[in-house]
Amino acid sequence: MIVGLGTDIVEIVRIGKMIERHGELFLTRVYTPEEIRYCQKRKECYQHFAGRWAAKEAVMKTLGTGIAKGVRWQDVEVCALKSGQPILKMRGGARDHAERLGIDEILITISHCRAYATATAIAVRQNGREGEDANQQSDEG
Repeated sequence: MIVGLGTDIVEIVRIGKMIERHGELFLTRVYTPEEIRYCQKRKECYQHFAGRWAAKEAVMKTLGTGIAKGVRWQDVEVCALKSGQPILKMRGGARDHAERLGIDEILITISHCRAYATATAIAVRQNGREGEDANQQSDEG
């Protein structure tokens, strides 16, 4: 059963400027060492950094957290299979939050062109499994 859906789009130039302006400080705050190595090996590395940024944002939307509620950027890691398919590894606050929600897996896809990177994440729970509802409407709305 689908229990969460998130999508994000980011201008690649925006991420490129953040990297140029803040360098290692930005990279190590947002990306894991493996993500940094992967992206830096690519010809168009800013596209890959932007794609991972969008994927992290999309995943956090499926969790209903954003960068808050104990979830850090590096708690969400985007890896790639040999085929190039992106897969997700969660740790720390992201993993804890997913477990509370009864999420078994989050599927991701990433696309980019010259100007933009976009990602979509779908949180899945096995049938019959229970968890909190991240998308429950608040009484404050």
